Amino acid sequence: MRVILLKDVPNVGKKYDVKNVASGHAAHFLFPKGLAEPVTKKRLERVKELQSEREEKGRIQKDLLEKNFESLNNVSITIQAKANEQGHLFQGIHREDIIAALKKQAHVDLPEEFISLEHPIKEVGEHKVEVSSEGKTASFALLVETEKE
Repeated sequence: MRVILLKDVPNVGKKYDVKNVASGHAAHFLFPKGLAEPVTKKRLERVKELQSEREEKGRIQKDLLEKNFESLNNVSITIQAKANEQGHLFQGIHREDIIAALKKQAHVDLPEEFISLEHPIKEVGEHKVEVSSEGKTASFALLVETEKE
């Protein structure tokens, strides 16, 4: 059965993809959860319009991302966190925290998955944070300071 996906579905496809799926899967899983709808001529035309809009937005986001990557190389952001006397943080700094600080201090908006961070940052000091996407890489300085009470 051919269906149009209304949302990203793992192991099936992305939003607005037209896929062939088992009719039982469509009837018992995709349709009841609002994840897909049956293909009709009118819906197929609408999906093509939506796909072209999505591609255009993707191109615009890619251009913005390239500009953000260029501007990141000279950026230094500061995050304050509670730490003990030895400089160990009580709570690690995660990607979400770094994204929020980038947005607030450097006015750069990046998706979380672009930040290369193996483990949360758990010590006070200066850290180099790598950012990569589609073969492009950049880095910026992250200064973690002890929070003043």
